[in-house]
Amino acid sequence: MVSSDSNVLPVSTTQPPTLTESQPPAVRAFVNRFTETVRDGLSRSRPWSELLDRSAFAKPDSLSEAASRLRKNSSYFRANYVCIVSLILAFSLLAHPFSLVLLVCLAASWLFLYLFRPVDRPLILFGRSFSDLETLGALILSTIAVIFFTSVGSVLISALLVGIATVCVHGAFRAPNDLFLDEQDPAAAGFLSFIGVPTTYSSLSSTSSAPSAV
Repeated sequence: MVSSDSNVLPVSTTQPPTLTESQPPAVRAFVNRFTETVRDGLSRSRPWSELLDRSAFAKPDSLSEAASRLRKNSSYFRANYVCIVSLILAFSLLAHPFSLVLLVCLAASWLFLYLFRPVDRPLILFGRSFSDLETLGALILSTIAVIFFTSVGSVLISALLVGIATVCVHGAFRAPNDLFLDEQDPAAAGFLSFIGVPTTYSSLSSTSSAPSAV
């Protein structure tokens, strides 16, 4: 009886795979979220033919009118203006390959050494383990050095200035028409829907309380 019990093979229990193994990696999730954000932003853009309509351009009569046009156009063509500034940044970086390589290396360092690195896995370089605080400090110092002591900072600042100047010139000389003013209200209502709901509720409550007062 004892010999039969001793011949029983041990049964190994395998643990079910955890949920973290079935989930996509952090990099893939970041890329998917970024592409969805870009796709959603592009879907909100206005037609480019409307943006570049020659008949809608006119010289503003005063500085206040130019500021008013810029405010309305920046609200209406917001997604288009972001695309224009992004394209100017991209072309500026492509025209300066060294700055582009430095910026890509800096972004990759932030992504893979700090943002997407597992919390329970310390950073080990040259046989030395670095804590999260040390890694963050090194990345901040590297960012300051790359932006202020290389050509990356000047390229980014000049591209942003050119993009902002382009947007300001277009916004000041692009005269809004009646269709523009009619379509601006629903967009603003949708964007500020959390403000419109309490307003509607208060108006309904005031109208319902009016007969009772009478």
